[in-house]
Parts: sequence; C-alpha cells; structure tokens
Amino acid sequence: MLHFTKAKMIAIFLAVLFGISLASPNMLSQSTLDALPDFMPKSKVSLGLDLQGGVHLQVKVERKDIAEERLENLESDVRSQMRDRTQGPLGYGGIRAAGDTVTVRLLKPEDAGPAKQRLASLLDPVVPTGTLLGGLGIVEVELNEPSVGVLEYKLTDEGIDERLRSAVSQSIEVIRRRVDELGTTEPIIQRQGVDRIIVQVPGFDDPERLKEVIGTTAKLGFHEVSDTMSAADALANRPPVGFKVIPSSDPEGGEPNVLIEKAPKIPGEGLVDAQPGFDQRTNEPIVTFRFDNKNAQRFCKYSSANVGKRFAIVLDDTSISAPVIRDAICGGSGQISGNFTAQSANDLAVLMRAGALPAEITFVEERTVGPGLGLDSINAGKFASVVAGILVIIFMLMAYGLLGIIANIALAANIIIIIGLLSLIGATLTLPGIAGIVLTMGMAVDANVLIYERIFEEKRAGRSLVQAIDTGFRQALGTILDANITTLIAAFILFYLGSGPIKGFAVTLAIGILTSVFTAFTLTRLLVTLW
Repeated sequence: MLHFTKAKMIAIFLAVLFGISLASPNMLSQSTLDALPDFMPKSKVSLGLDLQGGVHLQVKVERKDIAEERLENLESDVRSQMRDRTQGPLGYGGIRAAGDTVTVRLLKPEDAGPAKQRLASLLDPVVPTGTLLGGLGIVEVELNEPSVGVLEYKLTDEGIDERLRSAVSQSIEVIRRRVDELGTTEPIIQRQGVDRIIVQVPGFDDPERLKEVIGTTAKLGFHEVSDTMSAADALANRPPVGFKVIPSSDPEGGEPNVLIEKAPKIPGEGLVDAQPGFDQRTNEPIVTFRFDNKNAQRFCKYSSANVGKRFAIVLDDTSISAPVIRDAICGGSGQISGNFTAQSANDLAVLMRAGALPAEITFVEERTVGPGLGLDSINAGKFASVVAGILVIIFMLMAYGLLGIIANIALAANIIIIIGLLSLIGATLTLPGIAGIVLTMGMAVDANVLIYERIFEEKRAGRSLVQAIDTGFRQALGTILDANITTLIAAFILFYLGSGPIKGFAVTLAIGILTSVFTAFTLTRLLVTLW
C-alpha cells in the first residue's frame, strides 16, 4: 500500500501541477492572459449573478397564445382538407373557429360520413417530445356532433398543455441564442414550473435592452400583399378569405395598415443569416438577410411570377416593409430598410438569427443586482473561506502534528484543483458554490481524520509504524468511499432537481468530493510514504 513506482509518483505530482496551472489564470489580469501563448490555460471561473451583479428575469409563456395559434392552424387544416377536390366533391356551408372549437356545417347531412373520414387525420394522437411512450400519445383534437350535418373539432386541454411544454423548451433555446448574441458570458436560462423560464445574465447592466431582445416574439414572414382590395376597404367591410389587415411601421409606405395573405409565402425559418449594415446610397442602417437554398429557390420562383406586385416583410404581425417587386430576386439574399437606428438594426439582426419564439412571453419578475452588492458577497465569501480554512488548519496541526501538516498541504492542493476544474468546465461560481467549497474543506480533512485515527489504533495494537500506516490507509479506504459516494449521490439529486443557486452548490460539492478523495487519500499517502 505504501509502495509507489516512479511513474505513479510523477503522475500524481503532474495531476496536482495540472490543477494549479488551470487555477492560475484566476490570479492574473485579462491583459496578462491575452499576452500568454495559446497553449496555456486562460479560462477563469465565471462569477454568478449574486457575485458580480447583473439582471434576473422571470418570464411566462402565455398559454392563450399557444391555444389561439393551434386553433388557427386547426381551422386552416380543416379548410384545406375540405377544399381538396382530389378526394371528390364535398360541400359545406361554413367553417368557423371560436373559443377552442372549429365548427364545420355541411350542406348535406349524408356527407357527414365522408367528411369525418376525410378529416380523420386531425384526430391522430401526437407522441410527446422526449418521452418513451412508444405508440401511445396525446389526443389533441376531439370530434363532437351536436346536430345532424354539424361537426365540431375541439382542442383538448392535454394537447394544449403538451404544446405549452414544447413551447417552453423551444423558448429556452431561442432565448439562449439571443442572449449569447449580446456577447454576455455564462447566462443561466432554465425552466421553472410548467410555463415559466428563469433568465439570469451576470455582468449585464441594461435590463430594458435585455427585456426588449428577449421579449420580442420575432415571428418573421414574407407575405403577399392583396392587390384586389385596400386595407381601408377591408377594415370597413370584411377582408377576403385567407387575408388579414395588419399595421404598418414602414415610414416610406405612407399606409397605416396593409392587407396581406395570412399564410407566408416564405417563412422566417428559411433564413440562415442576418447582419446589420448601412445602405450604400442613403447611408441609413439596414438589415441584410440570406435564405437557405430551398427558400432561395422559392423566393426566386415567387418573385419571378409576381413582378410589379407588392410583398410585405412582416415581423410580429407588423409590416416593417412592403416594397414592390421590380425584378426577379434569385440571389437568395435581400435587405430590410426602415426607420432603424444602428442599435435597433443590430437587435433585429440578432432576433432574426436566433429565430422566433413559439409564443408571446410576459415578464412576471425583474431584479437587478448591483456590482456593489456582488462585491460585498465576494468579500463575505472570502472572509468565511479564510476563517474556515484557518480553523481547519489549526485543528489538524494541534490534533496530528506532522501528519496534520501533510493533511493541510493536501487540503490546499484540493482547493486549488477545485478552482482549476471549475475554470476548465466553465462552471459559474455563486455564493452557494462558495459554501460548497467551504464544506469541502471539512469533508477533505474528515478523510484524513479517519485514516490517522485508524493508524493510531493499529499503533496501539502493537504494530510497527510502517505496518500501522499501511493498514490505516488500506482499512480506511472503504469507509472513505462509502461516505463520499453517498454525499455524491445527494449532490447529483440537488443538481438535477434544484434551481440555479442549489445547482451552484451541488456542482462545487460534487467536484470537491472527487478531488478530496484524490488529495486526502492518494496525495496524502504519497507524502506520508515519502516521509
């Protein structure tokens, strides 16, 4: 147990040196790190919101928007299926969506059977994303027949709830991409409950801009503008079937509203890039965009067939530009001009690159943590760590003498390796994380106490010093592993079930457990062997 080959000794010391090298960037300024060669570690521990200040937001994904959009899609599906003449003629008197139901009134009651067969696919169950239900699924639409010749397709609460869960997951990814585009480091974005998302952006000092970037739905689409009726006439009477009136923010158009086709000719999902820029003629801020190959071909085909007609670039049900197609646009790229500033053009490009939110979100909580409060937390954490470390060191020296010095050396290596690993994995250090490090100090020397007490027991039993040390390390290993494995399990549970601060504590605790087993047992055993 006390025998170490030279290769093993070198490997242990190299592991400690590697941990020291990973932790060393935290002691250097950013300018010094930039001057270092690329092969050297440069990552620092990222400080959380409670340590360096920043913005904390809680947003809610609106369930009613999910239900309204799902009802609109259901109405569109019902209408397209009933109009499908390839399946034979089938007359209906009207299709109307209201509340959570789409109602189909047939001209002939005897057509109810063929109509239900034609619309049967709408009743198919949907398998929830990320589940292991196999062939089972959630029924999103139910069919009722309140009277002869009338079919009602009703959205179920279970289906809307599943759409809401999916929308929250998608919103998390979209918000993450948007926040990353702002150039911030280590944002914390996670689900809370069924319909809420926590957004924490450390070091960001402009909450209003963050809310504007996060809160914009950014549903982009390229729609045909009606040339048969003006928006004013549509508001005075009724828009044609499949068309709707939306407001316009285009200062050059001179129209307060635009009548557009509901379904976009080119959806915003077809964009692959968007960048802010300046118009070479007017030097005004613009946003340039580029389609993927499939949608570039669609836009080329559409623009070729509609030269002289207008199309609207629609963002969140507002026309930001409605130009006339002068020539076929086949390059797969274009530009959006409007009443932009440099920052608003940049923010729009960020939104277009990140993608659209699946539903509208509202802000239900906002907190801004100042850097002064974060500095106080850092100082308090430093003070607590220093006091805890000094007390542990004094106790080990008084209780075990020379062996206590070895334990304290291993403890110092343990803390340095923890900081190095936090820097390596890019973990965010929070105030609870500092508490986890302080707790690790006690747990690390606890392993040394178990080993040393076992050594003393063996010495009192009459064994020689070498035999007592060998037996003490060997017999204490099982107890050390059992104690640390159970604590590690608790740390994993805290990480997967806890929120942000609890996760920060769990991360440092778990890393501290792994490093303490190495330093308190392996490194200590090597140092005792050398002595």
